[in-house]
Amino acid sequence: MTASPVICVGGENLIDHVTRDGEVSALAGGSPFNVAMALGRQQADVHYLTPISTDTWGNILADTLVSSGVKLAGGRVDAPTTIARVTVTNGIPSYVFERDGTAERRISAASLTAAMPSETRALHTGSLALTDGADADAWEETCKSAYAAGTLVSLDPNVRLSVITDIDAYRARIFRMMKAVHVLKLSDEDLEGLCPDMPQDKALDHVHAQTSAALVVMTKGPDGATAMRGDMSVDIPAPPVPGLVDTVGAGDTFMATLLAGLARMSALSADTLNELNAEHLEALIRRAGMAAAINCSRAGCNPPTLAELDTAMAAAG
Repeated sequence: MTASPVICVGGENLIDHVTRDGEVSALAGGSPFNVAMALGRQQADVHYLTPISTDTWGNILADTLVSSGVKLAGGRVDAPTTIARVTVTNGIPSYVFERDGTAERRISAASLTAAMPSETRALHTGSLALTDGADADAWEETCKSAYAAGTLVSLDPNVRLSVITDIDAYRARIFRMMKAVHVLKLSDEDLEGLCPDMPQDKALDHVHAQTSAALVVMTKGPDGATAMRGDMSVDIPAPPVPGLVDTVGAGDTFMATLLAGLARMSALSADTLNELNAEHLEALIRRAGMAAAINCSRAGCNPPTLAELDTAMAAAG
């Protein structure tokens, strides 16, 4: 049996203090954290590069990843856990983040490089980790170096303009990073945040022209997803959600399933990405969409296991 390729994931880990219909709960979260968890549940060989706090919340975060089969490559540090105040209205979350001096920001380009196994095939990041500060610079440098070394680099910006102080500098960083990635996934809301003065079709064309990514995927919530490889484009409708609870972590689950699907196709390299055909793209997006739909039927980010996803795909025909 061939060993699974090593996929490294890094970026914020945090506790979501969620208020939904007057009820308050505390859930493990953070976009890259969720991607790592979802990959682990699909039995990928995933290494999480970002440090996790040694406080009580950090124990919950670490236990969540370990129980999902994720290796804690970034270790634990004596700094507080990032907190996200999340309010869910009609199934849609809004966020306020408390990140100053927290554990997930205790990184450098050197520490990230040291945490990555030599056999790493893919590196994924995005979201709050890229907003500002020395940690954002470190992530940008690390991704650029990995791309230059031939490691597949995956980016999901997961744009949160409401928490960014210098929006122009942030957009400039994301567009710089787009020039050194192989896989780019973004939502229709991300696209609007990055290209606010363009209609969606023009904005997508602009991003596609700016990025080095061989595979570009845009998710559109209930309207499905569009996948582009070169001049080829495939539109896939979203599967029905078996009882919507909320959309927390849906995009992260989709992203993880996309990477897991590429690993299953032995396509975690620039050369093999360029060989993907329309049938491959459809299979990737349908499976990622199904995983996201299952996640939306549960509270918070709670991605399916490999067995659950396989069962759902078989039932869908």
